[in-house]
Amino acid sequence: MKTVITIPLILFCFPALLYANALQERLSSYQSMGAGPFSAAQGEILWQQKIRDEKSGKNRTCNDCHGDDLRKPGRHVKTGKTIEPLSVSVNPDRLRDGKKIEKWFKRNCKWTWGRACTAQEKGDILQYLQQQ
Repeated sequence: MKTVITIPLILFCFPALLYANALQERLSSYQSMGAGPFSAAQGEILWQQKIRDEKSGKNRTCNDCHGDDLRKPGRHVKTGKTIEPLSVSVNPDRLRDGKKIEKWFKRNCKWTWGRACTAQEKGDILQYLQQQ
C-alpha cells in the first residue's frame, strides 16, 4: 500500500524538484563566480530598468516583451512572437533547464541591455522571477 501512495507523491513532486535543482545549480554557479548574495528586490529593479537602444533611440525593458504580469503571455516587440508566461506558478516548465536559462540570458541581455548580464545580475533576476 505504501508503494501506491509513494509513486504518485514522487510524480507530483518531481517537477518541483527539477525546477529547484536547475535554479539552485545556476545560483551556485553564479556564486562560484563571486556573485551573491542575491536580491529579488534588486532583480525587480534590473527587470524594470530602462536601457536606451543606440540604434533606435528607444528605451527597452524586460517588460517590453514579457509584459507587466509575468503570469500572462508576452509578445516580442520586434517579431510579434508570443512568449509563454515566465511565472513558474502558471508555467511550471519555466526555469527548469539550466542550459535554457543561460541561453535566454545570453540572448535577452544582449538584445535588451546591449551587453551580457553579469553573474550578480542573473542571480538577482532569477530571485525576482521565482517570486512571480
